[in-house]
Amino acid sequence: MLWKTFFTVMGTVFLAEIGDKTQLATMLFSADVNTSKWAVFFGSAAALVLAAGIGVLAGSQLDRFISPSMLRWLAGFGFIAVGIWTLISR
Repeated sequence: MLWKTFFTVMGTVFLAEIGDKTQLATMLFSADVNTSKWAVFFGSAAALVLAAGIGVLAGSQLDRFISPSMLRWLAGFGFIAVGIWTLISR
């Protein structure tokens, strides 16, 4: 169960992060000739680990107030709302 969860989360987050603004910002920082590529790598990795940690802590507290099925519905509607906003915004 541990490895199934690990690989499911890793695959989902990896696919979600490919080509997003975080990856684009990281590529822009590393494109600078005078910038240490290792500093960019470790800085972006630390930021993603911190953001994931906040997500895990928030998610572990949310289940005390919101059922998992309601949380899935809210997340789904949130993604749909962001998609619609992306399509209609300029």
